[in-house]
Amino acid sequence: MQRRTFLAGAAGTAVAVGTMGEAGAVTTLRQHQQGGGTTHTVGMYTEGSDYYFDPVGLYVEPGDTVEWTIESGQHSTASYSQGNPQASNTLIPEGAKSWDSGVISSGSFSYTFQTEGTYDYYCTPHKSLGMVARIVCGSPGGPAEGTEIPDEVGSGIVPESETIMEDQSLEYPYVPGVSHGGPPALFWGGTGVFAATTLYLYSVYDRATGRYDDNEAGEGEY
Repeated sequence: MQRRTFLAGAAGTAVAVGTMGEAGAVTTLRQHQQGGGTTHTVGMYTEGSDYYFDPVGLYVEPGDTVEWTIESGQHSTASYSQGNPQASNTLIPEGAKSWDSGVISSGSFSYTFQTEGTYDYYCTPHKSLGMVARIVCGSPGGPAEGTEIPDEVGSGIVPESETIMEDQSLEYPYVPGVSHGGPPALFWGGTGVFAATTLYLYSVYDRATGRYDDNEAGEGEY
């Protein structure tokens, strides 16, 4: 499975404002604004019945830009902000600008973070299927802190803000206490648990057949 982590590079001094556009169009409009720093990349994926952002948790500094890029499928990125499609509450810092890319099938959408705090966001067509994620800018804060995201993430959980600050970038799916390498790590971990459980149940069954009774009864006869 392809994995995308944040990429450092030169950033433009721009902030992106999303507009609804036709599928396949890059729905990025830019307005010049002071600031700028690192550009981070978040992939948007469709893999079978899984729809997700990767990384699912990301730390940025004020002035940094996040570029959401279509890796497979058709997706959008939109902040939990009243007024955005399917968003009944606001889960971004007070004074921060909301964003909504509209649905795109190729290309990317960018947004420059200026206000410190916690930002929760989602993909409009796949919001109910768990395509949600979190970005912390500078330090945690705002209405997203202490408030659960209205939609459960597809696999794992949305990382806590403190964990995002510590690890900087967390791959999807995020499961606390699991060594992260993405789904392969989860697969092998699950396989190990399954194998151990199967071996134990087989041992119990094997004993229950009574095949060892004669041997055990004969011990100590010499």
